[in-house]
Amino acid sequence: MKVSINKFQLFPFHLVDPSPWPIFLSFSLLNMAIAAVLYIHGFNYGGGLLTLGFILTTYGMTLWFRDVITEGTYLGHHTKEVKNGLMIGMILFIISEVFAFLSVFWAFFHSSLSPAIEIGGSWPPLGITPLDPFAIPLLNTFLLLSSGAFVTFGHHALIAGNRKAAINGVFITIILAIIFTALQYFEYSEAGFTMSDGVYGSAFYASTGLHGFHVIIGTLFILVGFIRIINYQATKEHHQGFEASILYWHFVDVVWLFLFVAVYFWGGA
Repeated sequence: MKVSINKFQLFPFHLVDPSPWPIFLSFSLLNMAIAAVLYIHGFNYGGGLLTLGFILTTYGMTLWFRDVITEGTYLGHHTKEVKNGLMIGMILFIISEVFAFLSVFWAFFHSSLSPAIEIGGSWPPLGITPLDPFAIPLLNTFLLLSSGAFVTFGHHALIAGNRKAAINGVFITIILAIIFTALQYFEYSEAGFTMSDGVYGSAFYASTGLHGFHVIIGTLFILVGFIRIINYQATKEHHQGFEASILYWHFVDVVWLFLFVAVYFWGGA
């Protein structure tokens, strides 16, 4: 007996087609995690496996995001309910990132508020010369907050239909983010301590390095939105991905303010 199936679905949600990217990314991330442990412990080929895992992860994420963009831009699957679900997912992801940074700040304050006798009973520990918070860190604060203002300007310009202003605002944001990352690298290269210099070095590089990694990811996120605006894929009615990148970027801004006050200013006093 034949069963007739209505080809028109009676709900506004998108049932995604089977995709190889979830399982591909799962094994890529597993490979990268294991390789990172091998590399840290000095095993042979640990660095090569870590590089391979990073490449495979980047490849899988790129193609998965490509499919999502195709579903929303060309196939019209991103209805209002789907876009709401995507934004909720982004918010939940940022909340998970908040707890990741919370663990780093916890480690920092645990060590700094009650310094152990092994590090001289003081913070910063004896023998550590902290970085000047009013040099590169203050400049980076200005750059990052300015980038947040420019990307917000670009967002409002896009909503208002001013495409040229939107492109200019997002472009300036990307330039400021690149300068921030370059200055962070310069600061690391000129620092008088490394990550292996006790708990201070570990706490400093774990917190600022994790934030720097998020800045790089956020820059790429905004860059994708910038390219989509240029290609008329992000319009004043449909720019869900661009909004998600702005939300992520503001999260990066707020975390940096906490880092500047706690790690650079108070932690280096």
